Amino acid sequence: MVGMAGFSLGCAKKTMVADTAKIGTAKDPQLKVEVSAGTYTVTWVGNTFPDVNAHVGNAARSMWVSPGGIVYTASSWDEKSRNIGVYQNGNTIGSMGGTKDSQGTAITGDTTYIYTAQQAPNAGYIGRYNRASKTRDLLFKASNGTGDAIKGLVINGSELFVSDFYGNRIGVYNSAGTLLREWTVTEPGAITIDAQQNLWVAQMSTGQVKQYSLTGVAGPVIQLATTSRPSALYCDQAAGLLYIGDQGPDQNIKIYNNLSTTPVQQSTFGITGGYLDETTGIRGQAGDKRFTRVVGIGKDNAGKLYVLNNPWGGSWDVGRNGVTDLHCYNGSGSLLWTLQALNFEGNAAADSGTDGADFYSGNIMYTYSGTDGGRFKANTIDPFRYPSDPRINLGDPSRGLHFGHFASVGGKKILFACGQNPDALYSFYFNRNTDGFIGIPGDSFTLLRNGFCLDSLGNVWTSKDKTDAIQYYELTGFSATGKPIWAAPVSTPVPDSIKHLNRLEYLPKSDRMILAGGNTDWTLIGNRVEVYEGWKAGNHTAPNVVFHLTRAQAKSMSAAGDFLFVGYYAIPNVDVFDLRTGALVTTMTTNNNVYVGNDCDSMYGIKAYRKSNGQYLVTKDDYNANKVVLYQWTPGQ
Repeated sequence: MVGMAGFSLGCAKKTMVADTAKIGTAKDPQLKVEVSAGTYTVTWVGNTFPDVNAHVGNAARSMWVSPGGIVYTASSWDEKSRNIGVYQNGNTIGSMGGTKDSQGTAITGDTTYIYTAQQAPNAGYIGRYNRASKTRDLLFKASNGTGDAIKGLVINGSELFVSDFYGNRIGVYNSAGTLLREWTVTEPGAITIDAQQNLWVAQMSTGQVKQYSLTGVAGPVIQLATTSRPSALYCDQAAGLLYIGDQGPDQNIKIYNNLSTTPVQQSTFGITGGYLDETTGIRGQAGDKRFTRVVGIGKDNAGKLYVLNNPWGGSWDVGRNGVTDLHCYNGSGSLLWTLQALNFEGNAAADSGTDGADFYSGNIMYTYSGTDGGRFKANTIDPFRYPSDPRINLGDPSRGLHFGHFASVGGKKILFACGQNPDALYSFYFNRNTDGFIGIPGDSFTLLRNGFCLDSLGNVWTSKDKTDAIQYYELTGFSATGKPIWAAPVSTPVPDSIKHLNRLEYLPKSDRMILAGGNTDWTLIGNRVEVYEGWKAGNHTAPNVVFHLTRAQAKSMSAAGDFLFVGYYAIPNVDVFDLRTGALVTTMTTNNNVYVGNDCDSMYGIKAYRKSNGQYLVTKDDYNANKVVLYQWTPGQ
């Protein structure tokens, strides 16, 4: 799945202190409570690097390695123009393609050029990029399909071989993009060329890898297990070896020799079962050689092996499909370095069961020690045991279920996953004995355009579209397998003073309900905030505190303890409000080299948790540099 080092988290040493502001409480405005902005530290999880200039590009789905060890990866979207990432020796050294040139499905190169499959409006085209200038200087059509039409590219001398999955063909082009010849191959996938000048073509659905001459004459066929899904190919021409990345249940690399006669599997690289193996770790656990969905393999002249994983996680536009997980090994198979990044957009919620040591996004689990940074701990998706998991449903309209909501109740863990601006949220539960770190699909809640909250006791609060009501689903217990059981909803009218309701948060410990509304755009939270003390006790019409957000386009909010944290579409600020008074306590941006992004462009892009020591952990989606920003805030007294 990922390397032993895992995702990194940097820890800043500087803090920010603001002037003290004296404010009154809502119940007794004469009582002065001295509240200061306190201090905060900015850190991050989910990308190897914290700054936007060096960030690892998101969701890389194909890779080419130059003889000199320069790595080129392709994704179908990177907000800050790392659509084609360029890396060497564990560092980011450049980019090509802008935000969205590449489709991500195929990339190759030679001493002068990089070739990649392109996306709309140039779907079905190949783009040629000059390696020195990093600019595209040629565009030519190679498939009549759209989306993932082109599955593989490889250069042999002056000829470029194209795997046209849509057209069921292999096309051979010269370096200027002129078709030289072609032949029929059913659903061709990854391709590579061996030292004997034979082309190898993977057919993922059949578990076969077929050999052809460079003019299309069929040769030997490698038949893998029926469950195997050959997803990446590489020929080590000097050694006469064929590397086959298998994204079936084995989740490893199979290495074949005797390529000119009868190919024989010589060995494997990676733990069989990958991140799902239960003999060397916990199911779902990250670790060295615990691969998942291998999509790229390459070697350099120094004998270093490069493996690109694209961990599971789906979305309709594929550009937010999984994450980047690139590993480099020396000739003896020891891990040298990893480069890793999130999908395009997501956020993570703290696990109260570990008091904020672990965080869950919609598909990834992180661990954070508080001193030496955060690490990638597990992938919570198992596509083989749970093929109907909505997180790998490319037809889901949520654009990737990478935002996490989390509750730990009596040792039982509940995860909700959703997309950027969701109508639906999907629940998952955990059974360590049977499934390790894997989130088991549970119930879903739909039509949630007016707010959703999973509170700390596992209860669910929603305000469904066009109901003008708040629905409360009480958690009544768990099944024998650990699945949450929620009672039938109890409905309460939305207070007239807050219609149109946009968002809600409920804090069980204080029986405090926070409602925000007033905006006809259901993806924003409005500018009116009402705080109700004693909501479950019956106070549904008389807010104790009312305040207005003065910044425009408030996008996301999260409540913890006595504070409300608000993120905005237009600016990177996170504002902190005192729920007892409505006063603005402080604004958090950055105070070190951690880039925090342009803004908050998601309905649930802010999540807050109060630790047992009184410190607040606030996570924020940074879709620009493909990470989760983590604020550690300690309020003043």
